[in-house]
Amino acid sequence: MKQTYSYREKARAFIVVLLPIFITQLAIVSTGFFDTVMSGHVSERDLAGVAVGVNLFMPIFGSCLGVISGLMPTIAQLYGAGQTKQIPFVVTQGLYWSVLAGLLLIVFGLLAVPPVLGLLQLEAKVEYIAAYYLLAMACGICPVFAAGVLRNFIDALGYTRLTMLITICAVPFNIGMNYLFIFGECGFPALGGIGAGVGTAITFYFMLLLNILGICYIKPFKGYQLFSHFFRPSFAEWEKQLGLGIPIGSAMFCEQSIFGAVGICMTAYGTEVIAAHQAAMNFSTVVYMIPLSVSMTLTILVGFEVGAKRFADARRYTRIGLVLSLVFALLLAGSLIYLRGDIASLYTKNPLINGLLQTFLLYSICLQLADGISAPLQGTLRGYRDVRVTFFLAVLSYWIIGLPVGYIWANYGAGGPYGYWTGLVTGIAVGAVFLGLRLKKIQRKAIS
Repeated sequence: MKQTYSYREKARAFIVVLLPIFITQLAIVSTGFFDTVMSGHVSERDLAGVAVGVNLFMPIFGSCLGVISGLMPTIAQLYGAGQTKQIPFVVTQGLYWSVLAGLLLIVFGLLAVPPVLGLLQLEAKVEYIAAYYLLAMACGICPVFAAGVLRNFIDALGYTRLTMLITICAVPFNIGMNYLFIFGECGFPALGGIGAGVGTAITFYFMLLLNILGICYIKPFKGYQLFSHFFRPSFAEWEKQLGLGIPIGSAMFCEQSIFGAVGICMTAYGTEVIAAHQAAMNFSTVVYMIPLSVSMTLTILVGFEVGAKRFADARRYTRIGLVLSLVFALLLAGSLIYLRGDIASLYTKNPLINGLLQTFLLYSICLQLADGISAPLQGTLRGYRDVRVTFFLAVLSYWIIGLPVGYIWANYGAGGPYGYWTGLVTGIAVGAVFLGLRLKKIQRKAIS
């Protein structure tokens, strides 16, 4: 990355960083997409089992990756300030505590998952698939956390194309592993939905290997000699990194857990509604990669400019990001209205589930429009390393406004299962307003 001057130069730099991030995020989320789609072609119970497993897994898993993403603004600001000699130490400490966090998460899952599944009163087959899907995924947690640290290191330096290439290589590998273990091809056992967890866990190891090879043999990363020096664990550095990462991860937990909670609430409406809701949420997650990628791009570029004390340039990048995010959201909304039938057919051949899914997809349009404003604002605030207020706003948006509104409309109004989606849209929209007000305050403070 380098300093830019005009809006044209900034827009060009923004796109150069954004496109690889978008492709990378799309490839990452495609693992869950293919898990869900391929399981749905085994049976509706396999689809429902994977859906329940995903709803329990993703809030904790996503929040941990959020904690790890706290390294990105730190490294970006060190890079912008020219303090590159500190980066290997920072990355190494991130590897230490991320692997430890993975081990703790595995232990937590072994203790917590069985009683939680028992409380949901699922069909025996659905509960069995969900439990063993989660067990298979647990085997890949430590390598994917370590890969996340290395990916943040690469992206923070602005070389997002490398992580794009790594993740693109992982997608066909994941599809192949899923195919072998879900359908039992080439002599492998036919595990159904459980096989999706096995295939994805193996893919996590493959991604870690590719990240290590890239850092060791590709410029400029090999110049940092990341694995050539041993740094002792520094609990002071862990505290510093976690002090930034935990609020980010907590905010992501609020977001991820609300979707998980809504998914669990859907169990009251039967297996067909669970399957349709999860398929719609799965597709919404894929589409959300656009505002999320804009958010991550803003974290990198704003962090780089803030580290160099160029606060006016940071504001210009924010404007570019907001405009692009809104344009993308409007274009996708228009496309989704006409293509929802084709999209629903990708997930299921069951006509009942297909009809439910098409209705859920209409609600996802409003969700994407709200995310198109909220996500870039969050990314900008992270670039300023302002994360604590963002966490409290996430609690307000999702748990104080979103879930109560959804519950009331679903159970005491005319919303039914769709009422929870109404609550999600309301919470995100209100949160976006407060995020905008917070950003204005931070920008004024930085310039003064």
